[in-house]
Order: sequence, then structure tokens, then C-alpha cells
Amino acid sequence: MLNYKRYRRNPVFKYPERTWVDKEIEKAPIWCSVDLRDGNQALIDPMVVSEKIELFEYMVKMGFKEIEVGFPAASQIEFDFLRELIERKLIPDDVKPQVLTQCREELIDRTFESIQGCKSAIVHIYNSTSVLQRDVVFHMTKDQIKQIAIDGTRMVKERAAKFDGKIILEYSPESFTGTEPEYALEVCEAVLKEWGASKDNKVIINLPSTVEMTTPNVYADIIEWCNTHFSDRESVILSVHPHNDRGTGVAATELALLAGADRVEGTLFGNGERTGNVDILNVAYNMFSQGINPELELSHINDIIEIYERLVKMPIHPRHPYAGKLVFTAFSGSHQDAINKGIKAMRERGGEYWEVPYLPIDPADIGREYEPIVRINSQSGKGGVAFVMDTYFGFKLPKGMHKEFANVIQSISEKQGEVSPEEIMDAFDREYLATNTPYHFEKMSVTDNQGERREEFDTEVTLEFTDHGTRKSFTAAGNGPIDAVKRGIIQNLGLDIKILDYEEHALQAGSNSKAAAYIHLLDVETGSVTYGVGVSSNITRASVYAIFSAMNRLFK
Repeated sequence: MLNYKRYRRNPVFKYPERTWVDKEIEKAPIWCSVDLRDGNQALIDPMVVSEKIELFEYMVKMGFKEIEVGFPAASQIEFDFLRELIERKLIPDDVKPQVLTQCREELIDRTFESIQGCKSAIVHIYNSTSVLQRDVVFHMTKDQIKQIAIDGTRMVKERAAKFDGKIILEYSPESFTGTEPEYALEVCEAVLKEWGASKDNKVIINLPSTVEMTTPNVYADIIEWCNTHFSDRESVILSVHPHNDRGTGVAATELALLAGADRVEGTLFGNGERTGNVDILNVAYNMFSQGINPELELSHINDIIEIYERLVKMPIHPRHPYAGKLVFTAFSGSHQDAINKGIKAMRERGGEYWEVPYLPIDPADIGREYEPIVRINSQSGKGGVAFVMDTYFGFKLPKGMHKEFANVIQSISEKQGEVSPEEIMDAFDREYLATNTPYHFEKMSVTDNQGERREEFDTEVTLEFTDHGTRKSFTAAGNGPIDAVKRGIIQNLGLDIKILDYEEHALQAGSNSKAAAYIHLLDVETGSVTYGVGVSSNITRASVYAIFSAMNRLFK
């Protein structure tokens, strides 16, 4: 049995005055990518300079205006990477590189050396403030820990005054979620005072969920409490940096935005230490799905996946929100049927909004149009098979035919598992289009006698076919070509058949388009029924093919 008694609950911050529960996200935050620092430091095989440059340039292309490029004072490769960005003029004027450093003088000096020549930069200082780290790591009092933050701020301020460019300060009370909120705010206020923060000289106060320790609502409560207790809120850009230890990083981020956060630090697909940072793409696509502009270029998710997997050398999980190969796929029969009907209804109504069951967004909007929405296995139903036939191959099967053909596919899927669209089409061809025994239609001529004085019928057909390999023909009259063929079959082959239903449609647009015809045929003697399908550039010929297709299924 799990020894759960080894663990105790983290204290819950009591904040009954909370207001975030009644709010909605209305706009995108300031996004800051930390893929090149937090993400990269957690890789088994960290990126080299050329790979970092490629990812940086892609982040710029995506629309990120703040990108944490690394810890240049702690790593030569990160120092060289930043120097190359600056010297090759790869940083656009509207993009701010962000550099991380501890509050130590030699590291801050090296950090400023790395950003020389940069028009503007964010210098991000931090120190751990949590109860546990004060006790077991630093062995320091609260005042001593606070003094580290004040000294670091002063050192950055002194160097910023001599820097030929604009420096924005960011401060993080690291391990914020393990810190008493009142004390964390006290340290942040000391930083703001030392910097001389104002409405025109704002400081980014970043409150990280360095380790996710409790439910997202508690994090939101603490963020709102801090948001409402800064002595000068207008001097602060309130930032959050959630991790995903409890699997609720996205929820924590969204609730923090409701609680007043202005800015979010995270990574693509949640890369980062342990279970990772918050997935910026997940949060951004969530906004998109609610009609909010995420302020990032996210319409080509397959491109984002390709560059991520190649540079990070980690695969995207097939169930990862929005990006996974299976997230827009339905195997369940009821889901497939609902999707099929939803798409059909939306097309018919011409509605302004995307409204399809089980699909919160149109996969095509983020570049997933070439991937299957419906995949067929033993759990699938008639609606899914019909969807595949329509979407991939243009066959709009009559509703009554859905179950008949789905049973064919079901028997295949029970033997082999998933059935691909191509395999479904092969089975359709085998079952309906390529059936030529025992009866095989070859050719026919039609004479229209409309206007002539006749006792009963106005159409005459002469039809050539084979019956169990023997060539035969007949001439028959009827109320149109289909009726004439049916009567000829009854009279000449002794088959007592009845046409229950008939449907047709064009398979493709244009003068050379083909038509598909569907015949629902009854064997009067046995009561057996089945569908037949015919395809031809001539609709009459397609209909006769469909009759013979059904006959072969009934009498083979």
C-alpha cells in the first residue's frame, strides 16, 4: 500500500476576497519564451549554437517579443550564442532578449558583457525565498534573503546606468509557491524600491510556480492577493512562470491571468525540468478556441512540431493537446456519427461559427487539414465509415447503406485492427464496384419513344450481358431506362426483384465528371435486400451497373 502518511498537505492561502472566479480571459498576455533557457537546460542533448539560432529565429517568426536566451554568465555556449545574435544583427528592434543571472557581482558583470551592443534587454535576476530553501540550502534569515535581492537589484541598476541601451529589470522570488505570500511581497517591494520603479520605468515581477505544490485555484488566490497589494501596481508588470509538476500548469496559468497576471513565461509543448514548464501553445490555442486573438502565429502547427522535434530531439505525445497526431481523430462510432452530422449541418446552414461535436476547433485552422479526423477500428460505427467514403473519395452513401457497408469494414477491423481509408476504398471496390459474377453488364442502347403512340411504356432498352459466363441479351420496355432494365431482368432471367430506392450524385465537378448511382434491391422470393453501386460518366449506365452490382450481391 502507498505510504501516503509520509506526505503532508501544503498550507492553503486563505483569500475569501478573491474576484478572479467571476472573470474571463479577454486578451492575450505578454508572452515570453524560455525554450532557450529553461527548456534547453532540461534536454538530454542540449542545443548547440546553430540550433539555438534556428529556434530563436523561428520564435521571432512566431511573434514572440520577449525571448529568454539563456544564462550567459554561467555557460560559454550561451554567452557565444548571445554574442552571435547581437553581432549578426539577428535580434529585431521590437524583440527583447532576456538574460538570467543570480544576484552575484561577477555573474552580473559577465551578463552585461554578453549584452553589449544590444538596443534593449531584460536582465532577469532571482534568488530562492521559500521556507524550505532558506532552511536547508542557504541557512539564512528572511532579512538576509531579502538583502540578496536588494543587492542584486542595486548592482544591475548601477550597470544599467552605464549601458548604451535600455535595460528592463525582472525579478523572481524563486520557489515562490513555497514562500509565505506576505514575505514574497515584502521582498518584491524592496526590489521595486531599490530600482526606483514607476509607471514609466516598470519592473517585471515574476512569481513562478517553480514547483507546483497545490491546486491551481490556490496559486490564483496568491497571484490576486499580490496583484492587489503592491504599493504601486502601475510600476509592475506582473508575470507568472508556472511549472507542471501536478499536471495543472495550463489551468494554473489561465487562473493566474484571471487573477491579474500581465505576462506568461513558458515553452513550446511544455518542455522543461521534471514535468516541464507551462505549454504556451496550449494556453494560446485555448484562447484561439474561444475567439480570442492569441497574438502569436500559430496557423501551421505541423511546422512548429517539426522544428521542435528536430532541435529538442523529443517527440510530441500523440494525445498532446492540439499537436498530437490523434487529438482530432475519432475512433468511436457515436463520435464519428456526430462529427459527420455536425459538419454536414454546418455546411448546409452556412453558419458564421465553427460548431461541430467533439471538435472544439477546425483542424484546418491550425494546419491539420491533411490528417484524418475519423479513423476506423473495431470500435467504429457506420457513421465513421460513411464519413471516410465521403471525405476521402466523394461517395455519399445512402443512409440505409451505412450499416451494410460498415459491417463489411467491421469484419476486417476485428481481424487486423485499424483500417486505413485506402483499405476501406479497396473493400468498397471489391464489394460493390468490381462485382461481375454471376452477372456482368457489358453494354446497352436506349430508345426514347416519348411522343409516339404507345399503349404503356415510352422507353426501350437493348442490353448485352453475361450470365454465369454465357453471353446473352434482351430487349425490354419500361417507364424509363431503369424500369425497362428491371423488367427485362425479371422476364428473361426469372429473378423476382424489386427496386426499393434509387439515389445518384456527381463524384466530381466538371464536364468530365463521373456519376455514382445507388440501387437498393429486394429479392421478393427470399426477402433479402442489399445495395448495389455503379460509377460511370453516363448516369444511365451507372444506374445499370448499380442494378447488376446489387444482383451479384443477392444471387452470388
